[in-house]
Amino acid sequence: MFPLSRFLFALAILAVPIFARAAEPAKALEAPKTFDLKAIDEYLMAQVKSKGFVGLSVAMMKDGKIVLAKGYGKSSLKSGAEVGTETLFGAGSVTKQFTCACIMMLVEEGKLSVTDKVAKYYPDLTRAQDITIYDLMSHVSGYPDYYPLDFIDRRLAKSIALDKLIQEYAGGKLDFEPGARWSYSNTGYILLGRIVEKVTGKPFGKFLEERVIRPAGLTHSLFEPTPDTKGVSTGYTSFFLGEPEVATPEAEGWIHAAGGLFTTPSDLATWDLALMEGKLLKPESYQLMIAPRKLTDGRFRNYGCGLGIVQRDGETIIRHSGAVSGFHTFNTMIPRVKSAVVLMSNCDHLDDGAINTELVNLLVKSLATEPEVPKIKGPAAKDAALDFLHQMQNGEIKRDNLGEEFSIFLSDERIKNAKDRIKALGEPEKVEVESTGERGGMEVAFVRFTFKSGKVKALLYRTPDGKIQEFLLYKS
Repeated sequence: MFPLSRFLFALAILAVPIFARAAEPAKALEAPKTFDLKAIDEYLMAQVKSKGFVGLSVAMMKDGKIVLAKGYGKSSLKSGAEVGTETLFGAGSVTKQFTCACIMMLVEEGKLSVTDKVAKYYPDLTRAQDITIYDLMSHVSGYPDYYPLDFIDRRLAKSIALDKLIQEYAGGKLDFEPGARWSYSNTGYILLGRIVEKVTGKPFGKFLEERVIRPAGLTHSLFEPTPDTKGVSTGYTSFFLGEPEVATPEAEGWIHAAGGLFTTPSDLATWDLALMEGKLLKPESYQLMIAPRKLTDGRFRNYGCGLGIVQRDGETIIRHSGAVSGFHTFNTMIPRVKSAVVLMSNCDHLDDGAINTELVNLLVKSLATEPEVPKIKGPAAKDAALDFLHQMQNGEIKRDNLGEEFSIFLSDERIKNAKDRIKALGEPEKVEVESTGERGGMEVAFVRFTFKSGKVKALLYRTPDGKIQEFLLYKS
């Protein structure tokens, strides 16, 4: 599933470590600065130890190849078994993209349409003539979510028939007019799973295995396994900063096509590649899954069908997280370069989302194309900027090192007026080049000066001959 409050709660309580642990070196606890697999491995080991994870498993894929796959910690505290690359974790709502893929396969075969009304399969549900399969997949149906909380309440502790769940939560009052809003609803995905079963005449899990799991080459993935199934890790939780305790799983009927997949990070990365390469779905099906949903008022929500869409540093990132009792999962892919980050843990009470974000940031950063900054004759930008600052403070400018237009712009009167202001700043305590780039064949450097009285930013432009074409100061 994907209760948002579970993550907000985790972020709040994890301002301090949950369990008393030996202090880790600060460097090990910090995320690496570059995409260095050894440093990433050390970072993950330090995070598991410091934050008190029971178990954690990670896979990273770059350019279509898995470059890191490793487990950390324990899959079970009782047995002491360690997490391996073949240890299964609950995928939670990451299952939803699989469910949508099943729907799209049936669409491609002409057995249903995303514009089909719910009434075609469940005529007695609320507004069934107005709500489509596409509405269910993109969370705009208005059907209330049956799993909005972050603990197993009395309902979820008792088994329920799928159709009874559907009738109870999709047969009453809507939360909003269909298509008018976006609101996460597991209810819609239970419906989607049952629609697959009605159309195919097969249990959803069997269809998923035959049409998705095996064809995609997923060798360690199961749908709704029992807790004692070999290779399945034990899920853990914590009550108010207590020690990890075995989490109570949701009873039969409550998860199904909304979150019933158990798998490994490597299998999810393999799935990501199959999805991005079009191994299972036609291009138009995949594009619908990653297209932002348009609401009735013309606004767009950055969510497709079981997949969220974000933009970061020029990259389109497709992602989804998931949680079922005792487990967290994050699946992130970058289609342009067939790359992915997958993180799974058997602790639903720890902030593994922060770790996931760091790993994704590292991957995105490693893919960035750095601007071609011209090679400049003379000192480095940091030294050139400090030297020119000193010139301004002294009121004596080396004009033979200035571009013609900047020299004219920098009149003697302007230098005289600025001298006392700049001199009053004193000697900078720190000089940092924040970034460099290119414009008009020039090196463009953003330099930050830190003084006792505050910070000032400089914008330095130099041509390859080393001449300063611009140096301007701004309050920072």
